[in-house]
Amino acid sequence: MDNYILSIITFAPLAGALLILLMPSSSRKMIQWTSVVFTAIPLVLAFRLYQNFLPSNTGLHEANLYQFVEKYSWISSFNINYYVGIDGLSITMVILSALISFIGVFASFSIQKAIKGYFALYLLLCTAMMGVFVSLDFFLFYVFWEVMLLPMYFLIGIWGGPRREYAAIKFFLYTLFGSVFMLLVMLFFYYNAHTFSLVELASIMVSREYPGYLNVANFRIAAWVLLFIGFAIKIPAFPFHTWLPDAHVEAPTAISVILAGVLLKMGTYGLLRISYPLLPHETMMMAPYALGALGIVNIIYGAFVAMAQNDLKKLIAYSSISHMGYVMLGMAAFNVEGMNGALFQMFNHGTITAMLFIMVGVIYDRAHHRNINELGGLIQHMPRYAVFTAFAFFAGLGLPGLSGFISEVLVFLGAFKVYPVLTAIAASGVVLTAAYLLWAYMRVFFDKVQERYKDFKDINGIEMFSVLPVAFFILLFGVYPAPYLKLVEPTMTKMTSIIAEPAAVTFNFLNQLSHFFFKG
Repeated sequence: MDNYILSIITFAPLAGALLILLMPSSSRKMIQWTSVVFTAIPLVLAFRLYQNFLPSNTGLHEANLYQFVEKYSWISSFNINYYVGIDGLSITMVILSALISFIGVFASFSIQKAIKGYFALYLLLCTAMMGVFVSLDFFLFYVFWEVMLLPMYFLIGIWGGPRREYAAIKFFLYTLFGSVFMLLVMLFFYYNAHTFSLVELASIMVSREYPGYLNVANFRIAAWVLLFIGFAIKIPAFPFHTWLPDAHVEAPTAISVILAGVLLKMGTYGLLRISYPLLPHETMMMAPYALGALGIVNIIYGAFVAMAQNDLKKLIAYSSISHMGYVMLGMAAFNVEGMNGALFQMFNHGTITAMLFIMVGVIYDRAHHRNINELGGLIQHMPRYAVFTAFAFFAGLGLPGLSGFISEVLVFLGAFKVYPVLTAIAASGVVLTAAYLLWAYMRVFFDKVQERYKDFKDINGIEMFSVLPVAFFILLFGVYPAPYLKLVEPTMTKMTSIIAEPAAVTFNFLNQLSHFFFKG
């Protein structure tokens, strides 16, 4: 089975979607539990991947070092293959996607209308997400990337809130706009290197034996910028972030969980999978400005805007923008500590925000609003819910002993070596995050008790079950991050070695600028 394990993980949810389409719409329980089964299969197999994965046997431009590889000719006349495999970069994202997809099903049990269509689209989305993380062919990667748009558009546009159509269209147009740039770069590489294989392209580009117009430095820089825009929209990096709050606020709870837990990671994953190995010299030149500087903007801007929100869901949406800034900052450090921290932050942000959005969904199902000022004293009526929410909030603010603390510290350790002044500015985001999360928690749970909420039922078994898996990882990696870091460190070490010159040289201008403003 291991010879086809990635295909089973990827397409099991699609098989479940097809099975659901054959069921009568009235079979609510059957549809729900079929979805549970066909998301549990990838989760179980993802942990089998973990058990059999060899962290030291990994490579970015060496085909023989990818694991669980499947390669079949797909469109032979254009050298397009069904080519999948994993390394230390992708295995963590496969596990994260499988975990978030599984718990998202339980968060979807509250869906009432057209559940057959909802769960079929949900499972199609799970297949598309997983396909992105296992693809080693640029064309296949692009196909899965685009397929995600369809189910997300309908899941927000049909099952979302009052402004669902606006949010769905905005999400679709922003992502499609970025995808056009990605398509242009993909064709540019193909018509010069005559392959879509990401492994072959990386090998060519790392060797610096550039074929055709790839030999023109300005074309390579333009390709990097176009890829960055395409991926920055998905992160989302400032100023491409405006679609995210609308999509989060209007999306159903489970789709917000998927969106924050997995889809945002595809932007940074795309940079690490495509931009870094295919354009290493251009990454060295551009990333300190595009990722380092904008990462700091994301951290501070996102935190200040989150502080101004009165809608719990919108607060967490802007918190996501802020926390993805840490990923960008770590990626711009070009050292093992920063890169490990960035990848670890991707995973931790996925689990923490998933728990936060589920907690918001719990109170919305009861109060039918998320207005912080209208909630108050909920600890009196929902004590267990208050404990779980406190756990999620403390994880979000980076409390030592929980996973967010470890990844943020690694990012700061790596970034401080390269640009200490800017890292100090970014570190202020930790204080801002604590301020808006604790302030929100105090108002929701310790303000004046609202008697109209006295009949609210505390968090139930299904809701607890949906958050316990992510809570487990938040606690585990907060006290013992070694299992995760052992998976990713060899790949991140190899990726940093691809960058030809120290990143500190290219970031010298920003360092000088920061010293000018902050040291006179």
